[in-house]
Amino acid sequence: MLLSAEHLSINFGSRQLLDDVNFYLNEGDKTGIIGINGTGKSTFLKVLAGIVEADGGTIARNPNVQVSILAQNPDMDDNATVLEQVFLHFPEDFRTLNEYEAKSMLNRLGITDHEQKVGTLSGGQRKRVALAAALIHPADVLILDEPTNHLDAEMTAWLEDWLRRFRGGLVMVTHDRYFLERVCNHITELSRGKLYHYEANYSKYLELKEQRMAMAEASERKRQSILRVEREWIMRGCRARSTKSRDRIERYHDLLNQDAPEADESVQMAAASSRLGRKLIELQGVSKAFAGRTIIQNFSYTLLRSDRIGIVGKNGAGKSTLLHMIAGELAPDAGFVDIGTTVKVGHFSQEGRELDLNQRVYDFIHSIADEVRTDEGTFSANQMMERFLFPGDLQSLPIGRLSGGERRRLYLLSILMEAPNILLLDEPTNDLDIMTLSILEDYLQGFPGPILTVSHDRFFLDKLADSIFEVRNGEVLRYTGNWSDWAAKRAEEAAPAKEAAPKAAPAERPRERKLKFSYKEEREFATIDEDIAALEAQIADCQAAQGLCGSDYMKLQTLQEQQAQLEAALEEKTERWIYLNELKEKIDAQST
Repeated sequence: MLLSAEHLSINFGSRQLLDDVNFYLNEGDKTGIIGINGTGKSTFLKVLAGIVEADGGTIARNPNVQVSILAQNPDMDDNATVLEQVFLHFPEDFRTLNEYEAKSMLNRLGITDHEQKVGTLSGGQRKRVALAAALIHPADVLILDEPTNHLDAEMTAWLEDWLRRFRGGLVMVTHDRYFLERVCNHITELSRGKLYHYEANYSKYLELKEQRMAMAEASERKRQSILRVEREWIMRGCRARSTKSRDRIERYHDLLNQDAPEADESVQMAAASSRLGRKLIELQGVSKAFAGRTIIQNFSYTLLRSDRIGIVGKNGAGKSTLLHMIAGELAPDAGFVDIGTTVKVGHFSQEGRELDLNQRVYDFIHSIADEVRTDEGTFSANQMMERFLFPGDLQSLPIGRLSGGERRRLYLLSILMEAPNILLLDEPTNDLDIMTLSILEDYLQGFPGPILTVSHDRFFLDKLADSIFEVRNGEVLRYTGNWSDWAAKRAEEAAPAKEAAPKAAPAERPRERKLKFSYKEEREFATIDEDIAALEAQIADCQAAQGLCGSDYMKLQTLQEQQAQLEAALEEKTERWIYLNELKEKIDAQST
């Protein structure tokens, strides 16, 4: 056992976050913590890591167990460089031994300028630097709070593989359901101060939870049936003179005082939208560049009422820039964006509104609208707040007292209160709990207008999108289907297209033309073995040179690029070798 927590209790103001709960972590356990926003998941992780003290209970760790934590909002030194931040709390000799691995990890996470000051990084870049710092730590226990936020698909796949190979204990909070499915072997649900443990990945957890809820409901139905019978007996005027009667009355009161099973409250979203005319949004030849780098080039598209578009691409490719241009918030350098007069855009941006942390939740929502009309009727601002899990006590709190997930949910409510008829969503799943995500997905499927969403959440895009726009090297490439369809098509495109070359020889058979080498093929066949040997030697030299780079990152990056080019050339040359040798065998067979 790496870590044990027993009889933990935590009270946060008027809310009981943990109520006499136990948690155990063994070597090889990979536990996902789930629960609705505001239930205390991040606080629970901090208690396990020893950053926050519980009000009651004990935490025991083997003194030799090393713990590494990635906080939801990590503290960082703005004046440190990226590399200094990664090794901030490590001795110099540790940095010397692990600098190459740290740089490689940062490159994987899209942080290529290792000398950049932390203070100049975006929020997503800061989180990725903190993730690298947590992973480079030689830990027995990893505690990660939303590690997949701000990661693109390639980065997420890399992190999945890294954590699957990790041999210690893992505890993490994440909303990424595919991630929970592929990495975790335990799920712990935090609900109303209690922990419910399931030895399962995400899909199995859903089955087991449904069974648990069904059993609880069956027990409650049985309790109510017994209570009804006993209540009728008591109402008939029973006499408590006999011992038997007294025992029966006591059993009745015991049953009456039992708590009924409680279910978590869930967000209730009603589709609120304004009338949308025939003309929506048209983009004609739009281009945008920053600091001489082209982000979007010559893109045209006319938005359709039924559009459900997922926008994907590497971090920094220009996905958010595209949304800002579609929303009319950013002017293109060339081309134009024509927005219809009835269009009312709801833009859920990645950075969010500038929220006044001292403003009350009630005042913030009322400043947007006092009521909103939906397909379920007209709701007041107070009713909408309650439907989004902001009851009276939370409405009176300053926004700064809310958790990160609750602020994100409040921001989503503020967008929907404006009754938009076109939704532009930039990373809407970040910091939202899984239950809210499921309800948001159902809401979006019933939304009457078009939806464009930038997201790295594969499950979300599989459920919502019917077409994918990939922003790549300034181009916006269009694909039909959801995320999985796009991923399969991208894999096909990335596969070598050299398989067509060997098919040329069989195509000539019906004409019964005599096979022979062309002059060029004959010369190529005579030297191809030496060419392959030379490429293999160059790759070996390149790999050896990388090990001698030390802290010379520029040289390391150049060598890595050179190795990638050499490996591509070797693959192509090997494919050609196979073809020429097969052709030579056929020529020899033809002559015998």
